Amino acid sequence: MRIGIGYANEPDAYHSGIAIARKAVADGNISDPGFALAFCHGELDHQKFFEGLQSVLGKAVPIVGGSAIGIITNKELSYSGYPAGVAIISSDEMTFRTAYGEQLDNDEEGASRKAARQIVQGPDDRVLLVFYDSIKIPATPLTPPIMNASPLVIKGLESVLHPSVPIIGAGVVGHTDFRPAEQFSGDHVGTQHVVASMIGGDFSIYHCIMHGLTPMDGVYHTITEIEGPTIRRLDDRPIVSVINELYGDEEWQKQRPLKRLAIGVNRGDKYGPFNEEHYINRLIMGVLPDKDGIVIFEPDLEPGMQVQFMFRDSNDMDRSVREKTKALLHEIAGEGKTPFFGLYIDCAGRCAELSDTLTEEAEGVQQLLNQSKTPLFGFYSGCEIAPVLGRSRGLDWTGVLTVFAR
Repeated sequence: MRIGIGYANEPDAYHSGIAIARKAVADGNISDPGFALAFCHGELDHQKFFEGLQSVLGKAVPIVGGSAIGIITNKELSYSGYPAGVAIISSDEMTFRTAYGEQLDNDEEGASRKAARQIVQGPDDRVLLVFYDSIKIPATPLTPPIMNASPLVIKGLESVLHPSVPIIGAGVVGHTDFRPAEQFSGDHVGTQHVVASMIGGDFSIYHCIMHGLTPMDGVYHTITEIEGPTIRRLDDRPIVSVINELYGDEEWQKQRPLKRLAIGVNRGDKYGPFNEEHYINRLIMGVLPDKDGIVIFEPDLEPGMQVQFMFRDSNDMDRSVREKTKALLHEIAGEGKTPFFGLYIDCAGRCAELSDTLTEEAEGVQQLLNQSKTPLFGFYSGCEIAPVLGRSRGLDWTGVLTVFAR
């Protein structure tokens, strides 16, 4: 198994695609590429970038990925300028089956079901990688964006494919102001696509979820009015008034998304000790123009649900990254396996610029995978997908580290 990683940061999209493909081929000493994961900033011309990749790899190699706010490798961590990257895998011991569904913004479940129906499952399947367009309706100067629903994407996949392997993936986004994104769908560039790649072979998959949100207090609130991603009332009170009281002013209403506050759902024991692994958190994308409610990242909460306000803590975020990465690598070593590739899908809101921190939490992943001499490729996403309590779920403000080992 050979893995090659390439990175570039230049405005010429076609040349960027050529440069990173050549770097990855040289980095992994690859003569016969079999599969490529590629992402680039939204400012790059995706079609030209894709053509640059294909000019080196050939049109028979599936290229999967799309827009990203930034790129992470063993050496690089950038979300400024025109960052782009690729991970190329070459192995006779691995299989790759890629399919896509379109018109995601019209029917998330139907688009993912279409992709799933094109994938024939096998006994050696190990992981299903899924990437889709996070943005259904882009943001405007007055309104927050509306996002495609990851629960419906997952539901469509699981309605067809037997849940014998973990679903790992992301909703892609290329700009911090939530402009439209694009997807690399195997052999072409698309929009409003869900792209799925089943990877099989003689290797093992390990994964962990990095957190960094803690409840502001032990209080649970009940959603009393919600429509899709818009929450209007909490405990039968206007939710905007409730958040005004938490902040002590209305300045938070200028943020999109909110930098410190999120909504959390505890999937574990509500009154037991706090366990970050039991929480599904939802970013608050912003307040409605008429201040009649807030918009959250996913439209999957319902009336009557009990939620908590969650506070973003940079110290907890860094602690979670280092503890979880160390534990994962220790588990792999304890089972006599050797890691050969790490994929880090990191919420864009966790980068230092957007979370108002002095350090980059992804540096912890870099350092620990460098110590284990494991090739690393990652990108900044809109939404992350990974198993929580036995089921793959859409996540917000997390980092998902997936390690391939043999």
